[in-house]
Amino acid sequence: MEKLEMLYEGKAKKVYKTENADYYIVEYKDDATAFNGVKKGTIHDKGIVNNKMSALLFKMLEEKGIPTHFETLINDREQYVKAVKILPLEVIVRNVAAGSLSKRLGLEEGVPMKQTVLEFCYKDDELGDPMINEYHIAAIELATEAQVEKIKAYSFQINDILKAFFLERDLKLIDFKLEFGVFKDEVILADEISPDTCRLWDAHTNEKMDKDRFRRDLGNVEDTYQQVLGRLEK
Repeated sequence: MEKLEMLYEGKAKKVYKTENADYYIVEYKDDATAFNGVKKGTIHDKGIVNNKMSALLFKMLEEKGIPTHFETLINDREQYVKAVKILPLEVIVRNVAAGSLSKRLGLEEGVPMKQTVLEFCYKDDELGDPMINEYHIAAIELATEAQVEKIKAYSFQINDILKAFFLERDLKLIDFKLEFGVFKDEVILADEISPDTCRLWDAHTNEKMDKDRFRRDLGNVEDTYQQVLGRLEK
């Protein structure tokens, strides 16, 4: 698997072509951003943690019947993935009120939701990734109705699997972001699952164990990322 030209560089990852048109190499970076890129910084070895954690969780989800783009871990910072065409949607799954949901709806952070909440955002940095609904998705043709139904079904399944998995490791899954893509006409899970994309709280103390430590200047960011990976690898 030879790394060829870089196709794309985002806030957290670089994507490279390979000699096989059906596969890419993803390299995870240490760059950190928050509030749609307004706050920027670096979290030492974040790329290593996020690469290893995503690989571990993707493999586990595959075993549970969720198709993903993940193929194999190459090294500490790189993984070999299917060349998906990412759908321009971010899916946010919420179990507990936190972050922007608390601000929008005036809910105290930490209040459990009566049922799981699923939100869609239009993946566009220039627009600030605005929240949209299924009518918007259909009207501007971001995904087909069948693709949206598949995404919803997978998202709820992933939530059930991850909640149980994290809780066994003394972590509560508060909310998380997912992205999906199309590979050979099949909708599959892509992007990453990491402390960058999940809100994780310690199950006993409610200590924040995710990127909120960077967003809110809580300190101890690098060590917290390493702690999360350590719990998952046990």
